[in-house]
Amino acid sequence: MISSYECWNRFKQSINSKKSGILQEVEGFAEADSSEVFLLCCKSTFQVVRYMCLYVCVSNCAVIIKIVLSFATKTPNIFNMNSFCVCLVQMECANFVRLLQPFNRTHLLACGTGAFQPMCAYVNVGHRGEHVFSLDRTTVQNGRGKCPHDPKLPFASTFTGGELYTGLTADFLGRDSVILRGLGTRSPMRTETDQKTLHEPRFIAAHLIPDSADRDDDKMYFFFTERATESAERDDEGAIHTRIGRLCANDVGGRRVLVNKWSTFIKARLVCSVPGPHGIQTHFHQLEDVFLLRTKDETNPEIYAIFSTISNVFQGYAVCVYSMADIREAFNGPFAHKEGPDYQWGPYEGRVPYPRPGVCPSKITAQPGRAFRSTLEFPDAVLQFARTHPLMWRPIYPSQRQPLLLRTGAPYRLTHITVDRTQAEDGYYDVMFIGTDIGTVLKVIVLGNGNTLANEEITLEEMQVFKVPTPITSMDISVKRQTLFVGSQTGVVQVPLHRCSMYGKACAECCLARDPYCAWDGHTCTRYLPNTKRRYRRQDIRHANPALQCMDQNLMEDLDLTEERVIYGTENNSTFLECIPRSPQATVTWHIQRDDYLEEVLLDERVIKTDDGLLFRRVLRQDEGIYVCRSREHGFTQTLSRFWLDVLHADTLSDLLSRDSKYKVWVWFKDVLQLIGPSNLPQVEQYCERVWCNEKLRRKHKSMMDKYRQAQDSARRARVQKSTGESRIRSPRDLHTQETLRGEHESRRARESPESALHGTSTHKSKTDPHEAKWTSNGKWA
Repeated sequence: MISSYECWNRFKQSINSKKSGILQEVEGFAEADSSEVFLLCCKSTFQVVRYMCLYVCVSNCAVIIKIVLSFATKTPNIFNMNSFCVCLVQMECANFVRLLQPFNRTHLLACGTGAFQPMCAYVNVGHRGEHVFSLDRTTVQNGRGKCPHDPKLPFASTFTGGELYTGLTADFLGRDSVILRGLGTRSPMRTETDQKTLHEPRFIAAHLIPDSADRDDDKMYFFFTERATESAERDDEGAIHTRIGRLCANDVGGRRVLVNKWSTFIKARLVCSVPGPHGIQTHFHQLEDVFLLRTKDETNPEIYAIFSTISNVFQGYAVCVYSMADIREAFNGPFAHKEGPDYQWGPYEGRVPYPRPGVCPSKITAQPGRAFRSTLEFPDAVLQFARTHPLMWRPIYPSQRQPLLLRTGAPYRLTHITVDRTQAEDGYYDVMFIGTDIGTVLKVIVLGNGNTLANEEITLEEMQVFKVPTPITSMDISVKRQTLFVGSQTGVVQVPLHRCSMYGKACAECCLARDPYCAWDGHTCTRYLPNTKRRYRRQDIRHANPALQCMDQNLMEDLDLTEERVIYGTENNSTFLECIPRSPQATVTWHIQRDDYLEEVLLDERVIKTDDGLLFRRVLRQDEGIYVCRSREHGFTQTLSRFWLDVLHADTLSDLLSRDSKYKVWVWFKDVLQLIGPSNLPQVEQYCERVWCNEKLRRKHKSMMDKYRQAQDSARRARVQKSTGESRIRSPRDLHTQETLRGEHESRRARESPESALHGTSTHKSKTDPHEAKWTSNGKWA
């Protein structure tokens, strides 16, 4: 690899010899932190901008990695030093794979930013069952128009019929926003360079949706947001609107007008809003993600879309569902037109030329004697009208004219959505899997309430799919494998669509889960299968009535099978009792046992109920007792957990900890165990192991304790046999001496290590031992 200085010399000669375009001459050079990248600053031909700083990659010397417009008079991070203009910009990797589409049965089409020089190639993955994944270097080609230069710019693509359709910014500076068609045998196509067509779009998704059985009538749909130009209100001019754009897959442009440019492109507005009083709508303008739920009728999929607000007042998200019937109705309606004395936007009421702009040349749309086999045969009047009227007048509203799901004030952003339609006992349900920017996936269903517009939203599960919170970048569903694939910058995770075993081991718990994937089969909560026997199958998604569904499944025996756990707390310190309900819809209450009845715990600033349990910010002596955590849902109550809170008195502990003893650590530990009492030593041993020992130390400790117990039993049997033989000749004085020595031995053992106090082992060390055990700051014995 060449050096960065040599690369700079080559770049300097190249730019100074041309002195054209943006850069005029090289001003300076500075090596970056990485030996593979250096920083170059040049004079600019722009009058406003004095300098332009670029990152240049050594591995590909003629490639500009990143360009930064630096205003010398305004930007404080620009300074001159020995004629060098150094731009302080955070350096990051500029190679990102942005496109990965199936090309055929054995290859994938992969495109990446290529350090601001997009490149594409084919990846060989072999046939099904083959473990092959190799890049075909002979297929490497220029990726401009297939992938954006900047990895942060939005991008949408789809591959069909051997052709790639993309919505992106095709130039280096990110200003030329277009919809392109590449690859294949036909000539490349793109949109007209006009703000009426696309005005600062942000592309989200692209899908092919057929309109009929005629393949010539297939249409490509693009979902994006852009700055609106049709608003009649001056204050709302330039507002962000969500669009759905449509064009014909067999469009080849015009012969004299719109040559090699889309001649069938039209667009309409997608509205997602919440109706308010006095006709005021709360709009969700920003489109985040789109998912097409395919049905048996391939011409009528359901479109699920996530929207967000761009308001500074509040942060909210909504999921709206659209039907293809409403979308086609809008595209068949009037065109938007600007006319009148005030030059206002309104519906076009004049004569629309034939064939109607936006219609594909096919057998279905052809009339007798007026058939068009290609867009090249369209009259110029049709193409001129399509160029000046790309926008439809009527907006597209969601089903029931309101969002299906709303989220406001959540500590996360909704970024991605996938939907699976599954069959349950009483019909089909659409299960939404919604990804967030903190690495969680929400599993949600929405139930309609008859003829009313009010819906019931049920969050079945909130899964943390990544160990470290990271934004989710992609999601996809495999219905055949019943698996959800979730991608992020750290990796890809596969999650099963259903985890019925987590809903408990009782019929009532399985019924209250309301998961369409799960049902009670008479023994466990398992995957619902329509072809299984219905005799013992129990499922109630809409009403969740376990008393009715589980009346013959020993319901009462499953209500209170929880074991009591012992939790130790120190007076005037904090303690937490953990209790998480299995159902997010359940209401949790805390009770304390009073003789033969339960009394609800009084909450205040000292005792706080959280989503995960009961927090004592300061434990008092009167808090000692049995605490019961109970959940209630749809009139059904069950006990989730029981805790015996044992409070250690603060004054006794303080006295123990303040004693001046060279065995200070061991003394207070042993005395604390005496405070707890010998009857609870097994629970104390388990508690200490759980707090202080990791898995490796726990296994080692267990094996050592097993060996010690065996040795202790052998020693005890030997002592019994020896004492039996000597007791016949031992005098009373000797017996007294033996008991005295035994008492001294026991008192010496009391001052030894915590393990000795727990298990009775002897680890006594001398005063001069340099390896005497000490209590470390990380909570372990060293």
